[in-house]
Amino acid sequence: MLLQEMTWKETDTDMKYRRLTGVMVSVAFLGLLTGCAGKESTEQRYAYPLGTASPEDTVTQIYAEKFAEEADRLSDGRIKITVYPNSVLGGDRELLESCYDGDIPFVVQNTAPQVNFIDDTAIFDAPCVFDDIEELRDKVDQPEFLSRMQESYRDAGYELLGYADQGFRVMSSNKEVSSFSDFKGQKIRTMEDPYQLSFWKKLKANPTPMSFSEVYIGLQQHTIDAQENPYEVIVSNRLYEQQDYIIETNHVPHLISLIVSEDFYKKLSEEDQKILREAEEIAKEYAREKSDERISEKIREIEESGTKIITPDEETREQMKEASTPVYDQIEKVTDPELFHLYTGR
Repeated sequence: MLLQEMTWKETDTDMKYRRLTGVMVSVAFLGLLTGCAGKESTEQRYAYPLGTASPEDTVTQIYAEKFAEEADRLSDGRIKITVYPNSVLGGDRELLESCYDGDIPFVVQNTAPQVNFIDDTAIFDAPCVFDDIEELRDKVDQPEFLSRMQESYRDAGYELLGYADQGFRVMSSNKEVSSFSDFKGQKIRTMEDPYQLSFWKKLKANPTPMSFSEVYIGLQQHTIDAQENPYEVIVSNRLYEQQDYIIETNHVPHLISLIVSEDFYKKLSEEDQKILREAEEIAKEYAREKSDERISEKIREIEESGTKIITPDEETREQMKEASTPVYDQIEKVTDPELFHLYTGR
């Protein structure tokens, strides 16, 4: 199954059907397990749905499954969570809406669709902040930063447990990039994200929003020169087959959040809240290890295909950062000043 980006273009009928299906699944599953538990003991046992919009063979799924496994183990089988991938319970936007309403207690997803719900998540669009993935992980795990982000999520009706990741987003192209000037004029497909569009324009590239389903053909027919995505997406969709180069721009991270409906979370006992936090901590570290392993595998596959991987030199990297200054200014206007400083150092 192809790994794809989120899509919010669903009809009202589709959305209603997905939500109804999701609620029916969660209620039916909850009733099944609580009913069985009642026959065996007087202790209540729970079965909660966790929704994602990603296919099974992804870091998102690994993160979600490990969280469910650890919640079960730490609660001695009392807290049961079932993962529903592939947008079974809705696409990214609908999952956020259903989580807010309390229909789906758990959601694991990339932070990109959250910008329209939680203003402060726009800081993750700040380009070229980190030079390596461990630096990013240290930042999002930092207690002061994480607690401030959790406040932002609570204000929007969610409880943030933590962040795993899928590495950085990188650029693939049919044009070699050996200096900053080589970005100029490249027609690169991006998501419809105002900050990312602005970033690529500042590099003098020609960013072009396009449906993800059209990217492979667009590259094949030379409608576009380049695109940007995490390694996992580039390989799973075989985009590298139509590209001569991968440029490790590492411009923004591909963060994966684990969120809980705030109303649902507040109703849990302190013991169960602690179990969920501990389960997420274990799942996060596991998902990060798997992400690193998978990226190494993807890089090998790309190199074996003949596509060349280029790491920009320090001078080019500094020029990218300098060109990004106006994008930082845009993001600073819509995010909490202290959070912005904690994340970017500016």
